[in-house]
Amino acid sequence: MDKPSSLRWRVAQWLEIRWWRRYLNKKDKGQYYQKKAQYWRSILRTLEIDIPAQQEILDVGCGPAGIFIIFEDHQVRALDPLFSSYQKVLPHFDPKDYPWVTFENITIEQATGPARKWVFCLNAINHVADWEQGLGKLWELTTEGGTLILSSDVHNYRWLKYIFRLLPGDALHPHQHSREDYLQALERIGLKTQKERILKKGLIFGYWVVILKKDTVA
Repeated sequence: MDKPSSLRWRVAQWLEIRWWRRYLNKKDKGQYYQKKAQYWRSILRTLEIDIPAQQEILDVGCGPAGIFIIFEDHQVRALDPLFSSYQKVLPHFDPKDYPWVTFENITIEQATGPARKWVFCLNAINHVADWEQGLGKLWELTTEGGTLILSSDVHNYRWLKYIFRLLPGDALHPHQHSREDYLQALERIGLKTQKERILKKGLIFGYWVVILKKDTVA
């Protein structure tokens, strides 16, 4: 399985900060977060996910505008190793805007419990240092009977992922996988697929989402 070097991962993290600075440079903070909130709510509607109020939610690798922004009526724990950098260089990101969120500046590999019933890892698993360990952590952090919502760009053509692994064609994403790679890895760690779909298909990548249930042990 593809495992990038630590240098490749550090470069990807540096590029991530640079990308956000450029992307948000001329955007109005209020308008941007309003549109982002609308986007996240549309994703939940599309996936037919309705989370009751006052749930404990985990948002992993969420960046400065993760799905945590729309869960005002919940208790949210958000994990990202770049929170400190976001706060320093992105005027748009201020943790004080989200009093319902506990922000932790850590990688998924460093995360510990408690497990949560609702776990989101959206467009982040292909950014981590150790992909397989990251998936294992998501499994650990999802409580028995809980739900994990995972999304990632996936290669439409299996052969092309090998070229991307060798060349810096997508340096922001140190992992290059197909949908089948994810499903096989998730099956190995015991997560049961409840629903999956490609939300958007491009020429090279498709944006893939899977909802997984962690079985309750009898």
